Amino acid sequence: MPSARALACPASLKGVLSAREAASALAEGLREWASADELPVADGGEGTLDVLHAALGGEWRDVRVHDAFGRERVARWLALPDGTAAVEAAEAVPLDPSLLDPMRASSRGVGEMIAAVGRPQALLVCLGGTATVDGGAGLREVVRMLPAPTRVACDVDVPLLDAARVFSAQKGASPEQARELEERLSAIEELRSVAERPGAGAAGGLGAALAALGAELVRGAQLVLDAIGFDPSGYDLVVTGEGTVDATTMRGKAPGEVVRRCTAHGVRCVLFGGRVVDPPEGVETMALSGDPAHAREDLARMGSGLAPKAGQTRRV
Repeated sequence: MPSARALACPASLKGVLSAREAASALAEGLREWASADELPVADGGEGTLDVLHAALGGEWRDVRVHDAFGRERVARWLALPDGTAAVEAAEAVPLDPSLLDPMRASSRGVGEMIAAVGRPQALLVCLGGTATVDGGAGLREVVRMLPAPTRVACDVDVPLLDAARVFSAQKGASPEQARELEERLSAIEELRSVAERPGAGAAGGLGAALAALGAELVRGAQLVLDAIGFDPSGYDLVVTGEGTVDATTMRGKAPGEVVRRCTAHGVRCVLFGGRVVDPPEGVETMALSGDPAHAREDLARMGSGLAPKAGQTRRV
């Protein structure tokens, strides 16, 4: 029997593998030399409800909403056992690489989801992975008052204007459009008092819109890792990662929080990315092949090759 213990706790590889699928593939390789557990993680972005459901249970509910461009879609929300209604923005207005137009993308669908939950004991809104940079303008057309005490799990800790300055390019904005989006966000009077709060810029400014309605903004990665009972103590190796490792990975993303907690416990942690654009200093980092079609095989191969041995950023 293997004497080493390893933990596979990746976030999703957006549009390629869910966090659960990535954890399964990674653990398959790790089990060639270690006893491996699977604990998918999330931070408010795509797949957060799946991670919470796997750990906490609850009942899925469907609701018809409009996506960022007005097309009807069915989105899920999660009724948690403690009476909390959990809503994921990416369920309603996901970032779709085939249609990138942040100048007209609307967050209205997120408002429609919130309106559909009724009067729960509490509301959890998970932010990240949206097509929008509208400062929650669409949401505010539908929701004028939150239905319950609300926490907002933000996948990044940035202020409002960074929604345009930092993140609009990945949603299709040109430099000129990014400047125009920044001007739009700056002009929204209702958001000025909350614009500098960490997380205000999450999901194209939805963080600020919800804060202005009285919600509490929290770091999504911390909330999720606490909720699912993440504890690296007792493991010889923890492996985490996401689709792209860049400067935002350590600014609120789940893999960055995993790295921090492992460091605090003195546990070896390997961070992987489908692509590694900007590896964090002092973190053992690995890049996959970058080919989405081979992501499963890449993860299994990486896991099998991680028998205790120091490594630098490299391809597998």
